[in-house]
Amino acid sequence: MGEANGRQVQGQLFAEPQGSALARAPRVGARRLRRPEREQVEWRETCLDELLPAEHEARLVWAYVEGLDLSALEAEIQSVESGAGHPAADPRLLVALWLYSTLRGNGSARELARLCTAHSAWRWLCGGVSVNYHSLSDFRVAHAALLEELLTVSVASLLHVGAVQLERVAQDGMRVRAAAGAASFRRRETLERCLAQAEEQVALLKQEAEGDGARGTRRQQAARQRAAEERRSRVAEALAQLPAVAAKKKKKAEREQARASTTDPDARVMKMPDGGYRPAHNIQYATDTETGIIVGVEVVNAGSDMGQLAPMVEQITERCEQAPEVMLVDGGFAKLEDIETVSATTVVYCPVPKPRDKSRDPHQRLPGDSAAVGQWRERMGTAQAKEIYKERAASAELVNAQARNHGLYQLPVRGLPKARAVALWYALAHNLRRLIALGLVTVG
Repeated sequence: MGEANGRQVQGQLFAEPQGSALARAPRVGARRLRRPEREQVEWRETCLDELLPAEHEARLVWAYVEGLDLSALEAEIQSVESGAGHPAADPRLLVALWLYSTLRGNGSARELARLCTAHSAWRWLCGGVSVNYHSLSDFRVAHAALLEELLTVSVASLLHVGAVQLERVAQDGMRVRAAAGAASFRRRETLERCLAQAEEQVALLKQEAEGDGARGTRRQQAARQRAAEERRSRVAEALAQLPAVAAKKKKKAEREQARASTTDPDARVMKMPDGGYRPAHNIQYATDTETGIIVGVEVVNAGSDMGQLAPMVEQITERCEQAPEVMLVDGGFAKLEDIETVSATTVVYCPVPKPRDKSRDPHQRLPGDSAAVGQWRERMGTAQAKEIYKERAASAELVNAQARNHGLYQLPVRGLPKARAVALWYALAHNLRRLIALGLVTVG
């Protein structure tokens, strides 16, 4: 009975009576549809804290940054309550933005500035504080000493609680494309001509600024003059580095044809993993094999890893106040002087080069070997050494692969000091991810 009444009511509400003029009339006009309207301004009640889950990686980054001592950065801020000036962005915010961006594989300051307004995670980190790409770009490379200190403090704290033992440390180099084109490398004659042209351009711009023939606004004039002075400085630096580049050439003809880059004078043409030759820098990471924590960072412009072992052991010893017990390196580090230098504190595991005489056992001492070098040769011939050496690839090469996966294919900055700052950001971000994996960084 109820079902019949329902059909009757529905018929009364929606069906037209049989034979009515309204039922027979054709439907004309455009269809009434609910179409998306994306330009309509709306006001929504939202809370930034509700945008991210409780265990989101951005929250973990902020929890880590809150525990850092950034008083040195705060002391540099000139804006105070008793004086004029726009409030500065919290240094913790800038550190958190770069750490999180590095973890997410973003190394562009412009892209980071865009994400701060377009992506929920970065908006949550900003918390309503506006940032621009220029400030972000300057901050990334302006505080390399602080980044070095943060790495030292983090490793020291892990040593204190016993999380890092420095029993075995693996080191490996990674050649990263520099921010310089192959066509920017010039010989001495061309560099001298470019320097004369740059100095002439600087003098001309200064003359225009002082006279009445200046073009554009003062801001445009200052920008042109600054660009000309920067180019003159880079060309002069390329000329200054040319003797060092030539000194590494074996043949006289090659030394006479030595070239340096006018874009990044610190860059050197290196053989890349794909077999090609391009301008690059060599980033060295040293990793504790037990925890995967990076304990040493260096950036050099040498295309080979030869000679980089002893400086890294010295850096780790200075940072941690103790030398690593064992260093695991590949055959490219096999410099006899380095092995002898570190032998007093560190045991080196490095493959012995194959001798030209195939009948000779490479693991036997040679007549001219020192005690440390002879022990190294004999040690690498044992089964125990081969087992220990397996840990190198699982740590050092893994760190390099993860850096590649997070965007470290080409450096966005020029010069060794700035390149080192970028390498330190990647080291700090890697260590933060390891701390999260070890359960040493949590929210709340």
